[in-house]
Amino acid sequence: MATDNRINFWRRNTKVPGRYPKDTKPKFNNLKTKKASSFHEFARSTNDAWDIDDEEDEDFLGTLTSYTPSGQHPTSPVQNQQQHHQAGDTEGVVSPPRTEVQNLQDVEEENTEFEHVNGKVVKSNSDAHLNTSSVRSTLQKQQSLPVRPIIPLVARISDQNASGAPPMTVREKSRLDKFKQLLASPNTDLEELRKLSWSGIPREVRPITWRLLSGYLPANKERRELVLKRKREEYFGFIEQYYHSRTDEHYKDTYRQIHIDIPRTNPLIPLFQQPAVQEVFERILFIWAIRHPASGYVQGINDLVTPFFVVFLSEFVTEDVENFEMAALPLDTQRNIEADSFWCMSKLLDGIQDNYTFAQPGIQNKVKALEELVSRIDEDIHNHFKRYEVEYLQFAFRWMNNLLMRELPLRCTIRLWDTYQAEAEGFSHFHLYVCAAFLIEWRKEILSMVDFQGLLMLLQNLPTIHWGNEEVGLLLAEAYRLKYMFADAPSHYKR
Repeated sequence: MATDNRINFWRRNTKVPGRYPKDTKPKFNNLKTKKASSFHEFARSTNDAWDIDDEEDEDFLGTLTSYTPSGQHPTSPVQNQQQHHQAGDTEGVVSPPRTEVQNLQDVEEENTEFEHVNGKVVKSNSDAHLNTSSVRSTLQKQQSLPVRPIIPLVARISDQNASGAPPMTVREKSRLDKFKQLLASPNTDLEELRKLSWSGIPREVRPITWRLLSGYLPANKERRELVLKRKREEYFGFIEQYYHSRTDEHYKDTYRQIHIDIPRTNPLIPLFQQPAVQEVFERILFIWAIRHPASGYVQGINDLVTPFFVVFLSEFVTEDVENFEMAALPLDTQRNIEADSFWCMSKLLDGIQDNYTFAQPGIQNKVKALEELVSRIDEDIHNHFKRYEVEYLQFAFRWMNNLLMRELPLRCTIRLWDTYQAEAEGFSHFHLYVCAAFLIEWRKEILSMVDFQGLLMLLQNLPTIHWGNEEVGLLLAEAYRLKYMFADAPSHYKR
């Protein structure tokens, strides 16, 4: 019935672009040792997933005592992490108070090429009794897809489609004119701006539009410069007041984890590996953490800074943002980008902070809500997961914690956030339907996997590297359909 509804509601192109993963061998520890009957049982079963190597500890302690704004960050552990990041390392709470939830998100970091079988270490291949035939079938299918050009990860994001469409069509120029006219009015009609932004925001006006939709800037045009000046000064007042305390005993663990996580943020994009950019992220995350003691710093929040940072940086950059040298900008411009990124990220997190408080109840509820919703939308997928003992928590925890940022290229995340900011409760409520639509998008591939390992590997390494505006637009359209077809569900999600 769900399939019929989709066909009747939208005429869609079902051909899904894919990519051939670097390694076809399953790389998952055997998580199927015992089915977790509760959230806390699952957390306890993965409590070794957060162990940090001694070498990483030593590197961090060495840099912490001699930290300078241009100091070098520990690199050897990061290099080991980078190859796994695009596939999506999961992350959770690490700052005090430490909880069982913190074990959930980095379970993939334990996924190496070896497994323990009957007390012996063996390679993760057919000798370890893994069924890889369905994986090979999917990979062969992906390999046969037509070759598509690689799109820059962040450059000219709003103008490029995966289909290679021209940078600016007549329709897009007309939409840009509508945005400019709306933004030029003395008092911007925010409701009209949201309606216009739902289908995507042109790159030229995205920075100012995001500031307005996030609630960072007022609708009154005359007040904007004054508000910007005051808020930017306020942020750097926090830096002067609090940032020196990063070495204090009370905050040392928080800063230590931030310092470790920053190099893992988009490791394949050169922009985010620049020391100047990493220092910006460290300051933003540390100030946010100490100003929100109910949650503190949570791994995953580091990802939420990147879309704002890239969008506000693009205001001053005409070339590819991903390769831009941050130090080339005037210092005042760098400071403004940093402050605006902090405040807009703070506005976003204000609406989903229960995702990051003790035990992360917001995420637990959303994962349960997704399970309930999928059971109504597509019973076949739901029963398939039950048959092979795949828990929604094992893949959807990251989807909720990182807002699908680990599943999509950054250019797609920015387009997705255009709509999230245009939607009422976009990040907190509409995201549930986007996750459901995203899961159903891979229905055929999911049902073709007939073993636990293959299903988890697929769900944690979905081939979206070639996605662009076209694919994100279809995903959002399907989520919109689901929102209105299942507006009453799930009931416990709305409590």
